[in-house]
Amino acid sequence: MAKFGWKESGTAMFRWLAKPTARQAAALAVALAGGGWLLAQEVPVFRSNVNLVRVLATVKTPNGAIVGSLGKDDFEVYDNGVRQEIAHFQRQTDQPVSVALAIDVSGSTAIELTYEIDSAGRFLKALLAEGNPEDRAALYTFDDTVRQEQGFTHNYTALTSAVKRIHGSAGTSLFDAICLVSKELEPRPGRRVMVVVSDGGETTSKWTSHDALQAAQMADAVLYPVVVKPIASDAGRNRGGENFLKWIADGTGGRPFYPESKTQLDKDFAEIISDLRTEYFLGFYPHDVPLTKDKYHKLEVREISGKLRVFARNGYYGEAESSSGPPDPNNSVNANVRTKKKQ
Repeated sequence: MAKFGWKESGTAMFRWLAKPTARQAAALAVALAGGGWLLAQEVPVFRSNVNLVRVLATVKTPNGAIVGSLGKDDFEVYDNGVRQEIAHFQRQTDQPVSVALAIDVSGSTAIELTYEIDSAGRFLKALLAEGNPEDRAALYTFDDTVRQEQGFTHNYTALTSAVKRIHGSAGTSLFDAICLVSKELEPRPGRRVMVVVSDGGETTSKWTSHDALQAAQMADAVLYPVVVKPIASDAGRNRGGENFLKWIADGTGGRPFYPESKTQLDKDFAEIISDLRTEYFLGFYPHDVPLTKDKYHKLEVREISGKLRVFARNGYYGEAESSSGPPDPNNSVNANVRTKKKQ
């Protein structure tokens, strides 16, 4: 897969699928020639030689208390309904994490922006003051354009200085922001997390909600939406945007937060840090999973007693029954993106 990067011209490009090499194409041709008779048989297609699927999970009691003492045998993982062997297991408390904080600065969030900025600064400082010295954070803002305010760093002074320069403006490209920030997270080592502060409004994106979910899942990123303006009444409430943010959080193994005050926002940021300090890593190589025409595989992670709640991604994009064909040119996406100029 081609990697996404900030371009000097201000234009970013990436492809969802990469072209096979000449050697891969030749090997495929030999395999098809030698085993072409199989194509005529109506037998299930299974995935055997595959890459490791990474899953990050947070476990809580029914009362919401985090559980950090479980072992490998306390989990079960199912891929398209078929139980998988957990090949790799780690408690992630001491593993480095890359956190991308993306703040909606569009006009619809202007009223709340001041306390969001103050709270975001405290969140970044607390995140990097504790834990692994290899932890890194980056800051992005988005309205009708996605901007990198500060690249990944452990220097929270640089991050908080960037936060203080944030100001509000025009439309909202929420889906584009998630796609582009996901591609920035994808090559990062260790765990990858995106915290999106937004009301869920969407007006100007070139990509779709499904593009956003696919980008986040391909980056193995856990997404925590912090939904600003969670108005109790229906009048003026962006329920469609809130539903999207909950949907993408569920799809990546995160969970949404709905702060109703500055104090609650601080508490929600603290909960996110707590989650990050008590995660489990489960890795498996899909085996005997029947393939369909859909590249999306449904995942389910269970705690064997059934008494605890597991937060983990509910799927991933893998091999499909027809995925051996040439790359689809429609899966190549361009988008304009800008880095923040130094001040």
